[in-house]
Amino acid sequence: MLAPWIPATMPFAMVVSLSRRLMAEAMGTCMLVVTVVGSGIMAERLSAGQQALALLANALATGAGLFVWIVTLAPLSGAHFNPLVSGLGPGSRDIPRPERVGYGVAQTAGALVAILMVHAMFGLPLVQVSDTVRTGPGTWLAEGLATMALLSVLHGARRAGHGLVLTAASVALVIVAGYWATASTSFANPAVTLARAFTDTFTGIRPVDVPAFVAAQLAGAWLAGLVWRGVED
Repeated sequence: MLAPWIPATMPFAMVVSLSRRLMAEAMGTCMLVVTVVGSGIMAERLSAGQQALALLANALATGAGLFVWIVTLAPLSGAHFNPLVSGLGPGSRDIPRPERVGYGVAQTAGALVAILMVHAMFGLPLVQVSDTVRTGPGTWLAEGLATMALLSVLHGARRAGHGLVLTAASVALVIVAGYWATASTSFANPAVTLARAFTDTFTGIRPVDVPAFVAAQLAGAWLAGLVWRGVED
């Protein structure tokens, strides 16, 4: 099963069992969250209180990790790493519903395991709950726009027939840009958002703020699909 945004004619197309695809999705999402949260902790420790520098380091590391893991795992699972890509991304209607649900479960499980791994690496308590406030109309609007931008990149890449490397670079860059361009720092991923509620570090989010974040992400993903269906009709 290829990603909805990877043309089926690409030479690396492979037929992979569902169990292996789910394993790849869990691993990819895990490594993405390790990169996001781990680089956030390292950046905060080394930036001497300079928040802009910490955010820059966090954004660049996230973009680099996202690019690498998309290119690495796309031939196995499609490299969605995001329930919104699996469920509402371009071509997602062609994926059987049980598989979309399975992808979401695997992605969420991988993200949660990543939190434990990062805390262990940095010598932090394994179980934490974030107290970082991320709420308010402006933040919700930002998260909706960030998610719309991400899904729009995927729709556009599929329509243009971009190859894997160009598409992966586009996804990585739109996330890096979103770190700086949005008030929410562009989570754009429900699985990652949920996991970040369980780390009281630089990239955390209060659990109470998660539902509104996810609602905004869903709205942004739905709006991206609506707009691109209009463009393609």
